[in-house]
Amino acid sequence: MTKTRLEAFSDGVIAILITIMVLELKVPTEGVSHEEIGNPESLRGLGPILLSYVLSFMFVGIYWANHHHLLHTVTRVTGGMLWANLHLLFWLSLVPFTTHWMGESHFEPWPTAAYGIVLVACAMAYVILQSLIIRTHGPESPLKQAVGDDWKAKFSLVSYIAAIPIAIYGHPRIALGLFALVAMIWLVPDRRIERQLHHE
Repeated sequence: MTKTRLEAFSDGVIAILITIMVLELKVPTEGVSHEEIGNPESLRGLGPILLSYVLSFMFVGIYWANHHHLLHTVTRVTGGMLWANLHLLFWLSLVPFTTHWMGESHFEPWPTAAYGIVLVACAMAYVILQSLIIRTHGPESPLKQAVGDDWKAKFSLVSYIAAIPIAIYGHPRIALGLFALVAMIWLVPDRRIERQLHHE
């Protein structure tokens, strides 16, 4: 498989995941009159669902952008990379489910913890893919030079792991705050790989 085909397949899966998430956003109609549906007050109960969607949209978008930059460093695709990429896509495919569960439950402890578990798995899968690419292209590869000690990835993983017991033991809003903090950190453009490729 070529790098282009790998990227196209991944882009397609990620686009489907975002579509699934947005399809879960439904205007409440059961037992509601037409006049009430037209009233913005009818959307008040959707707050947690909308917040969950926005948070997950940011996370999936961040993975898509970083995955795009990651594949720009690839010159040779191996079987290990294909499976590592599928592993990442598997965990990302669970984001819509945990997003919906967390939002519908209004951030109850266990759904919020489950969301954190999926984020931990996604982060670890991304690190595995990144490590395989570095191993294939060598320690002097542009990706290795760009990544460095990767403090953002380490901070993210520690935050996700910490959020799980925090959510389980009755503080899901704090866990949600940790998730949001990580998302905000990654929203700041990370141009390490771009700079390294231009330097090459």
